[in-house]
Amino acid sequence: MDHKYITSDKLKQIPKLPGIYKMLDSRGVIIYIGKSKCLQKRVQSYFVKTPKWDKVTRMVPMVKDIEYVVTDTHLEARLLECSLIKEYKPRFNAQMKNDLNYFFIKVEDYNKYNSLSVMEERTDHCYGPFRSKFTISEFLVKLKNIYPITRNGDQYEFEYHIFPIAMEKDLFNQNKAVLLELLASENNLLLLVNTLQSKLVEAVDSYRFEMASIYRDMISCFKIIKNGLNGYKSLSSRSILLKLPMDNGCYKLFYILNGSIIHSMTTDNVTKDIRKEFIKTSKLLIPSVQSIQENEKEWIDYRDIIYSEISDLPEESVELLKL
Repeated sequence: MDHKYITSDKLKQIPKLPGIYKMLDSRGVIIYIGKSKCLQKRVQSYFVKTPKWDKVTRMVPMVKDIEYVVTDTHLEARLLECSLIKEYKPRFNAQMKNDLNYFFIKVEDYNKYNSLSVMEERTDHCYGPFRSKFTISEFLVKLKNIYPITRNGDQYEFEYHIFPIAMEKDLFNQNKAVLLELLASENNLLLLVNTLQSKLVEAVDSYRFEMASIYRDMISCFKIIKNGLNGYKSLSSRSILLKLPMDNGCYKLFYILNGSIIHSMTTDNVTKDIRKEFIKTSKLLIPSVQSIQENEKEWIDYRDIIYSEISDLPEESVELLKL
C-alpha cells in the first residue's frame, strides 16, 4: 500500500523502543492510539500492501501524520496508551475509551421481576464494575430460568425451567441470600460452575444439545463474573515491587499497591540498600486511608493493565513484599 504522506524514511526515523504512537488525519485529529515494545516495527506493520485487519485498511488512507512518545518500559507504554485513549477517544480505538458505560451487578430486594439487575452506579449490594454490558445483561435474563438456586452442603442445586417461575417473597429472599453468597466468594462461584458443568455433561450424554449449549453459555458468563470480581485477588492483597530492565541497561523500579503505582524510580543497579530505601520512600507516599479509587470504572482499566503485565513478567522481576 503506497502512502505519499508516510514515507519509508519517516518510518525508519521512529525508534525501536517501547512507547505509544498516535495516528493523525489531515486536520491533525488523533484517529488511533497504540502501544508497542518496539515502536518502529509496530508502526511499519500498518503500511504494507496487504494489511491483516479490515480496520487498518480503512484507517491507513486517512493517516497523514504519526506522532510518538518513547517510554522507559512497556508497562508505562500501556498505561499511557490507556490514559490517552480515555482523553482523546480516537475514532478507530474500540477499547478503554467508553468506561462510563461500565456497569455494576446489583442483587435486588424483593420485586417479583428481577433478582439481579444492571446498575450504572454503585449502590447497596452492587458488585463490579464490569465491561461486557450486553453479554452480562443477556445472561442475567437467562439466569432467571434456573431460580431458585439453593445450597445443599458443599454444592448448589437448581432446575432449569423453560419459563421462569414466580417466586414469592420467602423464596425470593432465600434465592437472594444465595446470590449474595455467590458474588461475595470466588469459591462459591466455582461450586456453582461445577454444578453447571455436571449438568452440561448430563445433557450431552442424553443428546440434549440445546440444553448443553445453555449450560455452556452460563459457565462462560459466570467465569467472566468471577474473573471481574476476583481475577487479581492474590496480587491485589500484597504490595509488589517490580524491577524492569530498560534498553539502556538501567532498571526501573515500581512500588504497586491495590492496583496503583505508588512510586517509581530509575537506577543503574539494584543493590540491597537501594531496594530498601526505595521501599521506605514508597511507603511514605501511600495515602493514610486506602479507599476505592475516585473513578473506579476508569480505574479498572489501569488495574487490569498493571496486573496483566505483572502476570507476564519473569519471576525475578516481581517481588511480593511482606505485609
